[in-house]
Amino acid sequence: MARRYTAGNIMANAAQRSREELEHVGKNHFSSFLLLVFYIVGVIGILIPIHSSFILLTPFMLLISLCIVLYNHVDWNVKTIVFLISIFVMGLSVEIIGVRTGLVFGNYEYGEVLGPKVMGTPLMIGVNWLILIYCCGAALNQFLSKRNVFFKSFIGALSLVSLDLLIEPVAMIHGFWSWGEDNLVPLQNYLAWFIISFVFLLLFNLALKDMKNNAALTLFNLQFIFFLVLGIDWF
Repeated sequence: MARRYTAGNIMANAAQRSREELEHVGKNHFSSFLLLVFYIVGVIGILIPIHSSFILLTPFMLLISLCIVLYNHVDWNVKTIVFLISIFVMGLSVEIIGVRTGLVFGNYEYGEVLGPKVMGTPLMIGVNWLILIYCCGAALNQFLSKRNVFFKSFIGALSLVSLDLLIEPVAMIHGFWSWGEDNLVPLQNYLAWFIISFVFLLLFNLALKDMKNNAALTLFNLQFIFFLVLGIDWF
């Protein structure tokens, strides 16, 4: 009797885990589809443009993207929450220092597209750093799970610098930010991006080294496609 009861428990638990896994996969697929729709609408809305003020929806798009990605995060704990808040605060702080001093990225200033500012820096920049680090970290966990944290962080930092190369011309033409009088991006900016991204990704690997999130991977890929398409139009 006890043996049958134990076997029944095992089968019930296995069935429960299967249902939970199927629900999680379905949630990830739906979230990825939702992100794809958002970014297709974003590209069309900017390129046509649907309205001259369409670009001002950028903060809303960033917040929705972050919410969708975090909705698919599985293992919520104190370490995760502390990490997310820390990246937001540190990302925003380093940008405030950069804007105020010109010593981090070079001399630049933000426009009005990204919404409300703190000391000349949009709050959405903290959100953007959080999205990029989280999604890049998810991609590294997916494809380089067996490699050490320094190698993963190095590759991730290179990936984010590559993404910034795509972002810069689009950001300047649409008023996200501008670089001095000549509007040329200094090499210092890309060096700073690499160093900051490397440090943030090291922190990611300390906090979320085993985290998998397919929606985050989708968003990371969409970021590259989004700015590549808009960049081609700019050229």
